[in-house]
Amino acid sequence: MKNVLLSIILAFSALMAQSQDITGAWYGKLNVQGQQLRLVFHIEKSDSGFSATMDSPDQNARGIPVGSVTFENQELELKMPALMAAYKGKFKEGEIDGTFTQGGMSFDMPLTREMAERVVSRRPQEPAGILPYRSEEVKFENAADKVTLAGTLTVPEGAGPFPAVVLISGSGPQNRNSEVFGHKPFLVLSDYLTRNGIVVLRYDDRGTAASGGDFSKATSVEFSRDALAAVAYLKSRKEVSPGQIGLAGHSEGGIIAPLAAVKSKDVAFLVLLAGPGLPGDQILKLQQEMIGKASQVPEKDLREAGELNREAFVIVQSTDDFKAMEEKLHAFFSSRMDGVLGAQKPQGLDTETWIASLVRQLASPWMKFFLSHDPAPVLEQIKRPVLVLIGEKDLQVPADENLKAIGEAFRKGGNSRVTLKKLNGLNHLFQECQTGSPAEYALIEQTFSENAMEEIVRFVRETTRK
Repeated sequence: MKNVLLSIILAFSALMAQSQDITGAWYGKLNVQGQQLRLVFHIEKSDSGFSATMDSPDQNARGIPVGSVTFENQELELKMPALMAAYKGKFKEGEIDGTFTQGGMSFDMPLTREMAERVVSRRPQEPAGILPYRSEEVKFENAADKVTLAGTLTVPEGAGPFPAVVLISGSGPQNRNSEVFGHKPFLVLSDYLTRNGIVVLRYDDRGTAASGGDFSKATSVEFSRDALAAVAYLKSRKEVSPGQIGLAGHSEGGIIAPLAAVKSKDVAFLVLLAGPGLPGDQILKLQQEMIGKASQVPEKDLREAGELNREAFVIVQSTDDFKAMEEKLHAFFSSRMDGVLGAQKPQGLDTETWIASLVRQLASPWMKFFLSHDPAPVLEQIKRPVLVLIGEKDLQVPADENLKAIGEAFRKGGNSRVTLKKLNGLNHLFQECQTGSPAEYALIEQTFSENAMEEIVRFVRETTRK
């Protein structure tokens, strides 16, 4: 009897130890607006405490650092300052009942030990089946930079020639569909425009997908030459009306398109989609403030992070030698590790690696150009028809401040053929949204507001009407 009792006690103790072991992989699903996004937390324990990383397999993101992990009184808390996100839950009977928060939004999300099956997000706007237009894989040359670019040309049914639009992507290496957060905005936009009688050329950024070249060494200036190469290619196509070729740029593309237009009379019109009107350092300052507030970041932390960024930006803007820039940034970040910068360092990541990652983000030709570039003097030179659209809930290129700056630049330059519109309820990607936070992008079913696309079609038709 004694041995039986001892066996029961040992078995019960082992069961309790197993049920309270928080280490290992935990799987959950975010359910928002009918969409499901799988998340995985990998938790480890060492002598110094717990650490963790997060995967988002449906976004092909893995090893995202978790800033801090606490597990006390059966309560698990995971904080991810870099994502402005957190998870908090109660451990019970081998599962965790908890809530994931990000961007001012809160979602119930239980965690289990079993991987959830992948649920393919519905993207109903993506074209499928037999298309009522011709689609052709093409290549064209930026002879000035010796770069071969690859893209897709879509041509409406009919004899033509048709007006045409070149789509120019935003910041970061983008493929021809401008694929981001499970969406393909340029695929959806090109489909809509082509169905409405407009030839569209969309292409992979240099050094991305099927295009040649080196993305890391390029700035908006080099990207503008790629856009002009696309215009030159369209002029060679018999389906295109050579005097009716325009550029449509999204986000940074709204900087690139004007840079290209002032260099060529072949650009007949511009469509600026969430394009900045303010200098880059001001844009990033506004981004940080607005996304931080939407994510409920404390005012004190926002002020400290803003001052930190301001000083780092000054180093980038005032230093021409990139080796010296890296050294100055390294010294600066090292001296600021006691404040908000140190608090954001992912747990388990050594300080040197953390600082090196911050330096890499800033010490680049692209960032140096972007921080100092003022779009206004370029916009003042544009005399052609322009359509400017910004979403009312855009937190990355805030509508009021940027529309004001863009409008002032065109008025100063004497261009009266400009239409500026703030589109209600739309975010930076032109999705109908709740808050505008980037945390929503992947969770929204819609890829691109049809109202916004109709504005573009109407503008192109009116501009190219013979």
